[in-house]
Amino acid sequence: MGICQLKNNLWVFPPSRDSAGGSAWLLQSALGCAVLVDVPLLNDANKAFLQAQPPGLILLTHRGGHGQCQRWQEFLGWPVLLQEQEAYLLPTLQQRICFSRNHSIEPGLNLLWTPGPSPGSCSLHWSQGSNDVLFCGRLLWPAVGGGVVLRRSNNNFHWPRLQRSVQQLEAWLPQGSPAQIACAAGLGALRGSKLIEQGAQALQLRTTANAGN
Repeated sequence: MGICQLKNNLWVFPPSRDSAGGSAWLLQSALGCAVLVDVPLLNDANKAFLQAQPPGLILLTHRGGHGQCQRWQEFLGWPVLLQEQEAYLLPTLQQRICFSRNHSIEPGLNLLWTPGPSPGSCSLHWSQGSNDVLFCGRLLWPAVGGGVVLRRSNNNFHWPRLQRSVQQLEAWLPQGSPAQIACAAGLGALRGSKLIEQGAQALQLRTTANAGN
């Protein structure tokens, strides 16, 4: 299984063993910036693909998505953007941009701090042109048969905080958004699809599941 192109400006990478089976995403913004959402496996195919992209940045949405971030930065030369509470995990990065609660990469590419899966987890809303996609890291997981679930596990930073983060996320998103949700893991539940459709409705009808770890 290789890199999958979902739109002319959106790709998803295969799950990476360096990120506990997580999937990274790449989008090309309206201003021509390549945004790598979490990092894929460091292999020749992924290196060749990303090397062919325009200059961009690496966004880390949660601690579990760091993978081999430093080696990716050394290869690509892109700055790394992450929430300030997890900056200490990557102390030797050469180009590191930290934010607190909110951050705008450019118009239509906005970040919100959504702790829960880890203290510095964040979500990215991409609302440019026909795109209305929420990249939620591991805050939300795909549900079998559609929709999203909140996963309650021993790895959650703080379960009530995770719940509050989802509530704050709903209040922060424009009414009717997102059209689609991109999760960092668990994409097998989508049975071949990669994006959760009718994202705003999925958020409203979310359920809770136990992760079993």
